[in-house]
Amino acid sequence: MKALQEGHNDLGLRTKLLLWLVLFTAALTSVTLLVVRQSAQGQVQRQIEQDARNALLTIQAVQHQREMLLTRKADLLASLAYMRNGDPTTIQDASQDPWQFGDCDLFALADRKGKIVALHATTSMISIATTEKLLRRSFKESSGPGWWFDDGHLFQVVLQPYYEDEPRKNRLLGTVIVGRELDSRGVSDLGRISSSHLIFRYGDDFVISTFSPAMGLEGRLLDRPRGEDIQIGNEKFFASSLPLDSGAQPALRLTVLKSYDEVTASLKRLNRLLVGLGLAAVLGGGILVFVISDRSTRPLTYLAEGVRALEQGDFVYPLKSHGGDEVAQVTRAFEDMRKTLQRNEEQRQQHEVQRQQLEVQRQQLEGQLRQAQKMDAMGRLAGGVAHDFNNLLTVIKGNSSLLVERLQSDDQLLGRTKQIEGAADRAASLTRQLLAFCRMQVLQPKILDLNMLVSEMCKLLRRLIREDIAFTFHASESLGRVKADPGQIEQVIMNLAVNAGDAMPSGGTLTIETRNVTVDQQYTLARPPILPGEYVLLAVADTGHGMDAETKSRIFEPFFTTKEQGKGTGLGLATVYGIVKQSGGCVWVESEPEKGARFEVYLPRVDEAAESSECEEIAVTPVRRRKMVLVVEDEDGVRELASEFLESAGYAVLTAKDGTEALAIAEQSDEPIHLLLTDVVMPKMRGPELAKRLKGLRTRLRIVYMSGYLEYNRGNDDFLEEGFFLQKPFSRDTLVLKVSEALRNDFKSRT
Repeated sequence: MKALQEGHNDLGLRTKLLLWLVLFTAALTSVTLLVVRQSAQGQVQRQIEQDARNALLTIQAVQHQREMLLTRKADLLASLAYMRNGDPTTIQDASQDPWQFGDCDLFALADRKGKIVALHATTSMISIATTEKLLRRSFKESSGPGWWFDDGHLFQVVLQPYYEDEPRKNRLLGTVIVGRELDSRGVSDLGRISSSHLIFRYGDDFVISTFSPAMGLEGRLLDRPRGEDIQIGNEKFFASSLPLDSGAQPALRLTVLKSYDEVTASLKRLNRLLVGLGLAAVLGGGILVFVISDRSTRPLTYLAEGVRALEQGDFVYPLKSHGGDEVAQVTRAFEDMRKTLQRNEEQRQQHEVQRQQLEVQRQQLEGQLRQAQKMDAMGRLAGGVAHDFNNLLTVIKGNSSLLVERLQSDDQLLGRTKQIEGAADRAASLTRQLLAFCRMQVLQPKILDLNMLVSEMCKLLRRLIREDIAFTFHASESLGRVKADPGQIEQVIMNLAVNAGDAMPSGGTLTIETRNVTVDQQYTLARPPILPGEYVLLAVADTGHGMDAETKSRIFEPFFTTKEQGKGTGLGLATVYGIVKQSGGCVWVESEPEKGARFEVYLPRVDEAAESSECEEIAVTPVRRRKMVLVVEDEDGVRELASEFLESAGYAVLTAKDGTEALAIAEQSDEPIHLLLTDVVMPKMRGPELAKRLKGLRTRLRIVYMSGYLEYNRGNDDFLEEGFFLQKPFSRDTLVLKVSEALRNDFKSRT
């Protein structure tokens, strides 16, 4: 009985609490509903005002977008008119070009006095006189893009003048007008975009609207920049106006009307919903007090919220775990698990960042590898072509020089023979540039002071560079030394300076500078081709038209040029690339369109004193006693030509087509062989190997190597230390001079 009585007391207490809560909830809900209803009505008013402002902003954005489109069309049409010197047919041609001017309805061309010389309208008839009147009004009001209205037609127009000297705008040549008509369909589209009704008025005249003409809107609308409620038919609207062309008189105005019906219907639905929510709140509150009577559910609530926060990635949501019951233990265990998950997530994010960084580096390395492979393949191709060309040019150049010597001055063939000889010289020059690109030329490296070299070059460059280009050389003090071929470095400077001058057809500034550079790991990331170390920088910068990324990626390719046909071979920068690479350096280019270009050449710094630039001249003396020369060449024409040159100079000549035949001749011949003239690259046996074996038979044998190129990236041209080198194609004087020098000197390389 006692337990039953306690149960009844507990039930009465809960019932009292429930009744008080129901009464309190009902009163609070009623007050809340009233407040919410008043707030909702104010919100509705603010919403419709905001919708009207948003509609105005949307229409302004659409107008601005169309204005930009018309401006671009006007710029294009002005450029055409400028190029055609104001030809009226420009308007007709533009109107028939749907690809460029398909979005335009009005085209007109006016001379410098504002007289219309050409007019075309696609959607309505507008006269020249009307157009001139509207144009003069625009000039008078000093308005640019704006609106024209005449005879019920509304155009959005853009005026674009063009001048005789466009950059300086010295003298006006004329004006082009491009416009687009705003018709009922366009207004309907704007109404759908802005979700509102629109009315366009020109002064006091109604131009066009989204309402039907039967509505009779005249006299109902005034200028309402701040907005006002009006009644049209059975529907209530909020109206707000905006001037579209404030500079014109009278001005074109746009009125936006937002309907209250849809929002009012929403408000009614909200009222019904609020009543339902109030009843549900009263009922739910009573059930909540009756059911949730035990505080043990609160820790579970906190734990559930912590789980939901963890699902959303929140690892710091506060958890309450007071006491030592099962719920508190579960809460503490969950908190430990959450910390572990947080550490794992942080580690995963760190690994993801590292993976992304490695992926970026991998993509950069792949791009550099592809570029290197492309340049390597092009180098091999250029080297093979140069080798065959040099053999052919040796025969052509040698035989043409023989013909020139043997023909009489009055012979009709003499001029043609000299043309052949000149063409062979030009072809040989192109071949040398190809060899420089693929790094197969023979260098004569010396310890150089770049400041002295560039200073000497400046005298020549100032004569080559046009007067409208300002030339400056910034020489760094205490500049380090480099080891390179001075003639090739001069070629690099010359090619870069000439290219810079060509990039500045209207004049500009050309700057050459030198300085010491220490390249660290961070520096290499900014300029990927270069490796860490000590370098001497040679930079050539101009203020020309610059290059885009696609052009910059191909500038070092042979025969790639952006110049006009006949004004460049496309080998200048390829030659620069090959010379710098063969000298152990690298080239970096910085350029953007219309921002000039900067070429940076990095050459390794050396700790040696600069060598003297004086050169010895070797006098050619006649052969006092007959010397025997063994000529080894796999090309028949080159071999025969070299033999004829040597025999004409008084030498005895033995010939062989390869190394095997040359060894057999040397072993069988009883006569002394004083000099070996051999090609470097031959089938069966290379020239250096042949020279080594012959020197084992004849120790006092002199060696002269001849070749059109050195094999691609062999890196084993040490054989030149014990012999002389003769570059193909060669003339008779060059060959005889090199042989005479080799016979007179004691095994020194004079390449």
